Amino acid sequence: MTSSADKPEDDIENLLPTAKDVMRKIAAVEGEKASLELQHAKDAEAEKKKLIDQLRQPSGLSREGRIKLAAQVIQRAVNAGLTEVEVYRFPNELCTDRGRALNQGEAGWEDTLTGIPREIYELWREHLKPRGYKIRYQVIDYPGGIPGDIGVTLSWH
Repeated sequence: MTSSADKPEDDIENLLPTAKDVMRKIAAVEGEKASLELQHAKDAEAEKKKLIDQLRQPSGLSREGRIKLAAQVIQRAVNAGLTEVEVYRFPNELCTDRGRALNQGEAGWEDTLTGIPREIYELWREHLKPRGYKIRYQVIDYPGGIPGDIGVTLSWH
């Protein structure tokens, strides 16, 4: 004797969800994914803002500490046979105009620098330039066609 629960139609009802149920499940999963992605993007943006805020502040190194650090970087590059070295890379947000004047080669572009990028420039101007070193700040990527990160290259050739 078979009960009504043992009918094949009942098994199908339990095993196969309706197309509407499947679509609801997919929508729920996609909604969860989108929510997680949004949270990750918010977290990443907050982390980037925190880092940029830190980089806008002075490094905390003394004048002597900055000179020693520059000497170490130069010595490592020289030992590797290099005549120039990228000493720093930073987001364009560390320029008051997001790198526009620098990218255009406008006079006074260095006045748009803040934080550590400004310290590097001042160190070069005061101590390295008189010794024949050259410095170049340039936009090194263009995400979406707009200026992105800026690289700082020190050379002695």
